[in-house]
Amino acid sequence: MKLVKMSLAAAVLLGASAFAIDNVKVSGDAKLFYGTDDHGTYSMLDKDSSYADTAVRVGVSGDLLKGVSFGLTGYGVSTLGLENNLVSGIWSGAHTITPANANTAFGNPHTVDSTGVQVNDAAWLGEAWLATTLGKTTAKIGRMTLDTPLAFTETWNIAPNTFEAAVLINQDIPDTTLVGAWVGKGNGGAGVVGSKGTFNTFVTDGAYAAAIVNNSFKPLVAQAWYYNVVNVADAYWLQADWDCQLIKGVKVGAQYADMSPKGWVGSATPDSKAWAAKLAFAGVENLNVSAAYSSVDNDGALKVQNVATDLQGAAQSKLYTETWWTYGEVGAPSADSWNLTAEYDAKNIAKLGAYYTHTKNSNNDYRMNELAVTATKSFGPLDATLAYINTDFSDTDSVNTLQAYLTLNF
Repeated sequence: MKLVKMSLAAAVLLGASAFAIDNVKVSGDAKLFYGTDDHGTYSMLDKDSSYADTAVRVGVSGDLLKGVSFGLTGYGVSTLGLENNLVSGIWSGAHTITPANANTAFGNPHTVDSTGVQVNDAAWLGEAWLATTLGKTTAKIGRMTLDTPLAFTETWNIAPNTFEAAVLINQDIPDTTLVGAWVGKGNGGAGVVGSKGTFNTFVTDGAYAAAIVNNSFKPLVAQAWYYNVVNVADAYWLQADWDCQLIKGVKVGAQYADMSPKGWVGSATPDSKAWAAKLAFAGVENLNVSAAYSSVDNDGALKVQNVATDLQGAAQSKLYTETWWTYGEVGAPSADSWNLTAEYDAKNIAKLGAYYTHTKNSNNDYRMNELAVTATKSFGPLDATLAYINTDFSDTDSVNTLQAYLTLNF
């Protein structure tokens, strides 16, 4: 008897044909991320100051019948044993460590004392959703990515967090989109994805969200979001982005957020409020530059950042001033921050980026400066990015970081 080998993509397409599933699309990628720095007494390229990981994503989508579509996406992460030879750190929080009581310090990214330690592979189904459209109303339910101001999928890490949710979108009102959502579970955690990619109750008891996005005045996109994070906080996010017609290439943005604690956080705890403004210019071919400023109230209990991955730790923020790498700073209580960004597409050479963020926290006179410089180029299906980051903290020595990101698309 011959052993027949079949790729996952081929198996899916064969199954789709057998069950008359239409418009089937298969996509995915394989990633290798590496980073090293000179924190503390370590030098760059030292095993104990370096971190690496690999990941694979395979996604399938299609139409089950007219007006009903589906999507499935699987993720897997593995260090390929690099922690035993070249690095002592990992990117994804989905890994588990053997023995379980090994000395670990969870940060951004995770670091591990790898002496006698095995970092275990992990695989999980990150997306499994059904969607249907009736008129100008679309409903989607299941596991999915989300992109909202205070609860979203973070894509900077080697594998993203996702949610178990139900989303309803309506566009019957001209130039207006209405959104309603219930988020019941998520797999976010330190290192973006929690252990084994397991889905747990979102925050403590789930969350509701509602939004209105309006574009009646064509140069302006205005959005208003309300969140009820059950037993944690009520939150609001207002944002307006204006494509200025008076000066070609100029764009102006404004943001305001208010997170009002309740439940286990304490209803008497002061609100976390923040505002931000941004001025951008894209009037020169292939060049985009911007300047942004944000300010967070002094006495809030919660950080103005993604509540889906790390409620009070180092999660990413949607504030205009967010850093390129050192998350958890600009959204902290009493943080005043500004950011300068320049991106240039040097055709046939690389896409270049320079990002500078300064944050001052008046509660403890703490300061942080981050400069990141990046170069990205595609070689057919292979995307490659090199990054240099200098992070200067007022309470410790500055840290230099080098990172390499390789993504093979298929």
